[in-house]
Amino acid sequence: MKIYNAFQTMQHFSPKRKPIFIPIISKFSTVSQHSFSHRSDEGPLMPTCDFKPDPYKGPSYNEILQIRRDKLSPAYLTHFKEPILVHQGFKQWLFDHTGRRYLDLFAGIVTVSVGHSHPKVIKTLEAQSKRLWHTTVIYLQPQIHEYAEKLAATMPGNLKVVYFVNSGSEANDLAILMSRLHTRRFEVVSLQNAYHGASPYLMGLTSLNSWRFSTPTGFGYHQTTNPDVYQGHWGGNHCRDSSVQTTRSCSCAENQCIAEDNYLKDLKDVLQYSIPKQGPAGFIAESIQGVGGTVQYPRNFIKKAFELIRSKGGVCISDEVQTGFGRTGDHFWGFQGHDVQPDIVTMAKGIGNGFPMAAVITTPEISKSLSEAFHFNTFGGGPLACAVGSTVLDILKEEKCQENSKQIGTFFMKELEKLRNEFEIVGDIRGKGLMIGVELVSDKETKTPLAAEKMNSIWNECKNYGIILGKGGLHGNLLWQKELEMGFQWQQ
Repeated sequence: MKIYNAFQTMQHFSPKRKPIFIPIISKFSTVSQHSFSHRSDEGPLMPTCDFKPDPYKGPSYNEILQIRRDKLSPAYLTHFKEPILVHQGFKQWLFDHTGRRYLDLFAGIVTVSVGHSHPKVIKTLEAQSKRLWHTTVIYLQPQIHEYAEKLAATMPGNLKVVYFVNSGSEANDLAILMSRLHTRRFEVVSLQNAYHGASPYLMGLTSLNSWRFSTPTGFGYHQTTNPDVYQGHWGGNHCRDSSVQTTRSCSCAENQCIAEDNYLKDLKDVLQYSIPKQGPAGFIAESIQGVGGTVQYPRNFIKKAFELIRSKGGVCISDEVQTGFGRTGDHFWGFQGHDVQPDIVTMAKGIGNGFPMAAVITTPEISKSLSEAFHFNTFGGGPLACAVGSTVLDILKEEKCQENSKQIGTFFMKELEKLRNEFEIVGDIRGKGLMIGVELVSDKETKTPLAAEKMNSIWNECKNYGIILGKGGLHGNLLWQKELEMGFQWQQ
């Protein structure tokens, strides 16, 4: 990805050449008629922005670093060689303590779905905090009931019962519990390269060694081969449901997908050799893998995997923590792009535009399993969270954020495809809507991941030019873009 001049050190192209990233950036900004400015502290050709952040009055940068070293857990990683001290956010922009502006293409790790500091969300939160700050589900309060009805209405079929929690990990944890209680079975299957949470209960479900500790991490979990058509055992340039296909050649005949069939055979082998004869409790998959590197599967793999699991008596769980709420563009929920209806759906991140909340939605039959014993969440479904979540749903619809994701995301990917075709270092472009991954390699033929030193150099250089991107995948060689979905109909 030729993000500004970051590839100059790798590809030695002329610094006078106008970066292709500039017209892409202009699509994200409705401020000042997409005009551009050159400021030496922001890098070349950033879109102008009339918003002025408040003066920063907190501890100094060095004091913040000292507090972080001495008082916060070392498990709290920081992005970039020189971490950003974030002070304020506005629409697609973040501002640091010096007032420097950054284009946020990571959206708080797929979380800020309608823009930083959206005035309608702020107004809702302020009004609700003055009326009722907190109470739990043991009492009746209108917000949880109104929001549950509105959220369930976005789901197809009999997915109508909502359980509110506080994070994606909690949601996935609860979904696994439900699957086991409902089926009276224990074994659960996930995909290699998947991330579903880092709690002790879920660490066995997550299949990325960088997210696992050398401790017991939950029992009864099994992984099947990750159906990655770019880096996996099988796949080709007709496999993905994406506006950009891999350059890997494909020998499939019309209406046939060898990769899909082979990956499905591996799942059958797991069920035959590793699962008791009674069958699995369930199968869980992200609609597009997020932390694992925006990995997309062969078109019909998820549909056939769901059919196979159900034939064995298991339930199917869709992890929509990153792919939900219109981010993939074509549909409101990622699983709809696979033409499936799950038995349980988990969601978080974009659900509250950064407010800590999450949910599990399932059928009335499966939901009854939790009534066998007391199950309680103090903060899940609180009035503040539900008021915010309800407003976010309204904004997503009013500002046509799903449509925006499709239009801008498709444009973005087609522009990135040009870079892949031009540069040896860009191995693959993939994703849907505004969930996009750019895999960097040292050699296109072997698909060897770009060395960490070079990858980090590019990543940090992007930040220095004012572009915030994520970095993910098993080898950390994936530039991760989970842009904001907002339509920006609101004014400063």
